[in-house]
Amino acid sequence: MPGDKASNGGLMAALSQPFKASVVQTCTALSETQRTLEKLTALARDAARGGAQLVVFPEAFVGGYPKGMQFGTSLGIRTPEGRDWFHRYFENAIDVPGPAAEIMANVARDNRVFLVVGVVERDGGTLYCTVLFFSPEGQLLGKHRKLMPTALERVIWGQGDGSTLPVFDTPLGRLGAVICWENYMPLLRAAMYAKGIQLYCAPTVDDRDSWIPTMRHIACEGRCFVLSACQFLRRRDCPADYHGVLANNPEHVLIRGGSCIVSPFGELIAGPQYGEETIVSAEIDLAEFVRGKFDLDVAGHYARPDVFQLRVNEAAQRAVTVESLEPSRE
Repeated sequence: MPGDKASNGGLMAALSQPFKASVVQTCTALSETQRTLEKLTALARDAARGGAQLVVFPEAFVGGYPKGMQFGTSLGIRTPEGRDWFHRYFENAIDVPGPAAEIMANVARDNRVFLVVGVVERDGGTLYCTVLFFSPEGQLLGKHRKLMPTALERVIWGQGDGSTLPVFDTPLGRLGAVICWENYMPLLRAAMYAKGIQLYCAPTVDDRDSWIPTMRHIACEGRCFVLSACQFLRRRDCPADYHGVLANNPEHVLIRGGSCIVSPFGELIAGPQYGEETIVSAEIDLAEFVRGKFDLDVAGHYARPDVFQLRVNEAAQRAVTVESLEPSRE
C-alpha cells in the first residue's frame, strides 16, 4: 500500500470510481473487549453487505469511552478505588500490534473493506486514544494517536506525537483521521490539508449540537469528505457497578450519536442520526474534491506562505534514548 506521498496516477484512478462509505454509530460493551470485537465484526459485515468499501467506527470504540467516570481524582488526590477503575480500564485496552488488532485486520480482509477504528491502545504503562487503519488485504496500515486529550481525558490518556499523523494513499482516495476535539486544532487541520487528505475521518464521542457545524466547516475548508462516527451509549451498555452516570435508568442516554458524512462543499449527504445505533452511508465521488479545489485550496493557491507558514515535527518523541558506545580499538 502506498504511503504518505500523493500519486497523480492513483488519484485519477480514484476519481473515476465513486464508492460507498459507511460510518457506524454504536457503543462499546464497556469492560468487555471481546464482546466489543464481536460487535465490530457483525457491524462491519453489515456495512460491507450494504456495499460499503470504507467503514469508520467511533472514537475509543474498542476499549471504551467511560463517560462521566472521574477515576477517583481531584486536585492533589487519587483514591484507591480510582486506581482500581484505571486498572480495569487498562486491562480492557489493546496492544498494537496484538491479538485484538489481528482480529480487526481479519474483519477488514474478510469483508474486503478499508476499516478505520477508534481504540484505546496501551503501550508500556500508558494508554492512548488511537485510530487504527486496515486495508482490504488485512494489513494494519498504521495508526494515529490523539495529540491532545481533552480535560479529564488527560488523567487516563497520554499525548500522541507527530510520528503518527499519517495520510494513506489508497485506491479510494487519501485517507486519514483526526479524533474528536483535535478537530478544533487549526494547525493540525492545516497539516492534514497539506498532506492532501480527501477522506477525512473524524471519530468522536461529541454529541453536542455544535459538532455538526464543525464537521461542515472542516469539509468546506479542506474541500474533503468528512466522515464522523459518534458513539451511541446508554446506561444499560455499562457495567452494573459503573458510577459515571447521573441516572440508573437502563435507557438513560449518555452519548446520543450524531454521526454524519459531509461533502467537500460542506453539505450533509448522510445524517446526522441521533438516538439509536445505526449505520450511516453515502456515495463518495472524489470528483467533488477537485471541483471544490477550483476556488479554494488552503494548502495551495489559497495559501499565503509569504505571510503564514507552519512547521510540523513528525519525529517520535522518546523519554529515553540509548546510545551504544563502540569499544575502544586501541
